[in-house]
Amino acid sequence: QVQLQESGPGLVKPSQTLSLTCTVSGGSITTSYYYWSWIRQPPGKGLEWMGAIYSGSTYYSPSLKSRTSISRDTSNNQFSLQLSSVTPEDTAVYYCAAGLQLVFSVGGMPYWGKGTLVTVSS
Repeated sequence: QVQLQESGPGLVKPSQTLSLTCTVSGGSITTSYYYWSWIRQPPGKGLEWMGAIYSGSTYYSPSLKSRTSISRDTSNNQFSLQLSSVTPEDTAVYYCAAGLQLVFSVGGMPYWGKGTLVTVSS
């Protein structure tokens, strides 16, 4: 079965770029049919879909598109998230997940990482 694990710095300074990596095991990001996705949850708020990569194409939330980039590293079976120009409002638990559809839904994403807290603070 597919397993995912997030990794990256837990603290990012305002105006800098938040960068996280999701390591995938049990499935290939180049041959599977999953939307490899990023979701975040700010403190006290709900889950927010950020974007996904699927079949070589990327898809982003309109509200985050201008500063979000999702890419993949096929040699390490990983995909990554970069969120530029961060502010304290970007503080959240960030999850990577494998989804069966582009539109976000918890039920449509059978595989999730544990999540990692990223704090934006000076």
